[in-house]
Amino acid sequence: MSAAALLALCLTIPCAGALAVALLDRRPNLREAASLAAAAALVAAVVSLAGPVLAGERPSLRLFELFPGLALALALEPLGLLFALVASGLWFVSAIYSIGYMRGNDEPRQTRFYACFALSIGAAIGVALAANLLTLYLFYEALTFVTWPLVTHHGDAEARRGGRTYLALLVAPSMLFLLPAIAITWSLAGTLDFAPGGILDGRVAGAAAAGLAALYAFGIAKAALMPLHRWLPAAMVAPTPVSALLHAVAVVKAGVFCVVKVAVYVFGAGFAADAFAWLAWAAGFTILAASVVALRSDNLKRRLAYSTVSQLSYVVLAAALLTPVSVAGAALHIAAHAFGKITLFFAAGSIYTASGRTQVSQLDGIGRRMPWTMGAFTVGALSLIGVPPCAGFVSKWVILEAVLATGLWPMAALLAASTLLNAGYFLPIVHAAFFRAPAGEAHGEAPLPIVIALLAAAAGTIALFFLPELPLALARGVAGP
Repeated sequence: MSAAALLALCLTIPCAGALAVALLDRRPNLREAASLAAAAALVAAVVSLAGPVLAGERPSLRLFELFPGLALALALEPLGLLFALVASGLWFVSAIYSIGYMRGNDEPRQTRFYACFALSIGAAIGVALAANLLTLYLFYEALTFVTWPLVTHHGDAEARRGGRTYLALLVAPSMLFLLPAIAITWSLAGTLDFAPGGILDGRVAGAAAAGLAALYAFGIAKAALMPLHRWLPAAMVAPTPVSALLHAVAVVKAGVFCVVKVAVYVFGAGFAADAFAWLAWAAGFTILAASVVALRSDNLKRRLAYSTVSQLSYVVLAAALLTPVSVAGAALHIAAHAFGKITLFFAAGSIYTASGRTQVSQLDGIGRRMPWTMGAFTVGALSLIGVPPCAGFVSKWVILEAVLATGLWPMAALLAASTLLNAGYFLPIVHAAFFRAPAGEAHGEAPLPIVIALLAAAAGTIALFFLPELPLALARGVAGP
C-alpha cells in the first residue's frame, strides 16, 4: 500500500470503528471488540508510515481544493508522526482500560462513549496529518465538538455546566484569535502550507510578529496557557477514560502539537525567536501558578488536571525558545507527558472503581490494598517530576539544556522550582498510600482490564527512558539538522 493510501487509511479507520460500534449497540462484547480492533488497525497503519518518514520521505495526499491555492490536504513529517504514534498507541491502551472502567462502574450510554472516543482519535489524527493551517483548523475544531459528548457523558447539572465551560473556552478563542491569525497569515504569505523554515520570514516583523504569535498562542486554547486553562479542570466531570483522553491522548496534546507546529513550520526557528520571546515567560508563569494550585487541591483529578496545565507549558516554553535543542525537547515532552499522565489518570480511575475514593486525603494506606495501581501511579508521578528511569527525565533534561544554552538563568531557576512543586504534590500521595495505615473498608484491585492497561502505560513510561531512539529521531527531525 502506498504511503498516500496509508494517510487516508489513518483517517478512515477511526471513523469506521465509530460506525461499527454504533451498529453493534445491542451486542456489547462485539462492540468493545470492534473498538479494540479499530485501535489496533490504526496503530498498524501509523507504524507502517514510520519507516518512510524516518528515511526522509514526506508522504502527502491532496483531498480536495476549496479555493484556488487553498485545499484540504494531508502530509506527514516527524512531529506529526510522533503525535500520531502517541495518539494511536494510547487509544489501544485506553480501549482496554475503558472496558474495565465502563463496566465496573455500570456507566450509561456506553455505545455513544466508544463511538465518540473513536471519532476523537480520528480528529486528533487529522490534526497530526494536516498539511496546512486550514486542514489543521478544521480538525482542531472537530476535536472540540466530538469530545463534548464525552465531557457531558453523565448528563447531570454538573456535567452540563462543565460542558458549557469546555465549549466556551475552546470555541471562542479559536474563533476570535486562531481564525483571524490564519487569515492574517494567508494575506501575508499567500499560502497556508506548512514548510520547513516557516512561511512568514520577511513578511512580518517586530510588534506585528509578536502580536500574530499571541493570536496563535491564545487561539490554540487546548494548550491551556493561563488564563485560557479553565476548560481543563472543568472537564474533569467526565468519566476517567475521558479525562485520560483529554490529558494524555488527544485534546491537550493536539494543543501543544499545534503550538510547536506553528512555531516551527509557520514562523520558522530562524525568524520567530523574537516574536515568541514573551511566550516563554507566559509559559513560565503558567508552570508555576498551576503547580501551586495543584499543590493545594485535595480532589485527585483536579490535582492531576492542574498538573497537566503546568506540564503543557513545558512544551510551550520549549517551543517559544525555538532552538534545535528546545524544539526537540518540546517534541519529546509531548510523548513523555502522554505516557506519564495517562498512567496517573488510569490509576485515579482504578482507585475510584475499586474504592469510590476521589480525594487525596482519603488515600492513606491504599497502596497496601492496591499495590499494582499505586505502583503504576508512582511511576507516572516520578516521570512528571523528572526522575530516572522514567521518560519525563529525558524530556525535561533536554528542555533544561536548551534553557541553559540560551542563558536564561531565571528560567532555569523557575524549572527547578517547578520540579520541587511537582514533588510536593505527588510524593505525599505516594507516601500516604504505602506508609500510612489503611483507612475505610477493605477492598482489592480494580477489574483486570483496568490493571492491565495502567501497568502497560507505566511500562511504556519506563521503556521510553531506556529505548528513546524513535522519539529522539523524530524530535531531531522536527528540530532540523
